Amino acid sequence: MLFDTHCHLDDGRLFQELDAVLERAEEAGVRRITTIGCANDVATVMSAVAIARQHPDRISATVGVHPHDARHLDDEICDAIREAGVDPSVVAIGETGLDFHYDHSPHPVQKEAFRKQIAIAKELQKPLVVHTRSAPQETLQILREEQAQDVGGIIHCFSEDAPFAAAALDLGFVSSFSGIVTFKKAVAVHEAALKQPADALLVETDAPYLAPMPKRGKRNEPAYVAYTAARIAELRGEDPEALAHTTYQNALRIFGIEE
Repeated sequence: MLFDTHCHLDDGRLFQELDAVLERAEEAGVRRITTIGCANDVATVMSAVAIARQHPDRISATVGVHPHDARHLDDEICDAIREAGVDPSVVAIGETGLDFHYDHSPHPVQKEAFRKQIAIAKELQKPLVVHTRSAPQETLQILREEQAQDVGGIIHCFSEDAPFAAAALDLGFVSSFSGIVTFKKAVAVHEAALKQPADALLVETDAPYLAPMPKRGKRNEPAYVAYTAARIAELRGEDPEALAHTTYQNALRIFGIEE
């Protein structure tokens, strides 16, 4: 059994053929999926939740505002996130965080939006899904200052190094590895996946983005998380089925899902 802990099923590239996407995921052994909320207005806060509600035994959701869209976060959207966050299908707040690579929102605006969503997560006592790119120390600093360890969560689509993963884990944040770990040149990510404690390891697709080898360049989808899990098992010298079981159980624990 596999758990794709991070994908975007409301993206049109997946949503337009959602039934087929879910069927292929099941055939690949993907038992559960968390679809991630990335709102840019009040109307889109519930986009991931709506999908999860239709598949309560297979799909969970998160609600939040991506750092790219941090400039849109206002009190109305914060209130909508709080309201949606109590839905039984919602297992985390996010994705939120910092992205200083693309700079779609100004850095100070991203930081403020990140802090606000950490506060909501603490208020609702739900873990955080954290996006961090080109801002490793700033991300850790805000997590420390806002005492995000009170709820912990996930560093999604891990793209940093082993020391960052260790520092995040000290703050209660496990690392989720995407198709990046299958890329030959991602040496630092390989090392981090190798060194990560077994009980702090997750797998994801970030679909429709970042398809793993040998699907690189194509539209990603939850079924392909099997390639990522297999590569991590290879790096760690572990049985693929055992690693799948471990990461599945980790995801259930971190998201607070009971089976």
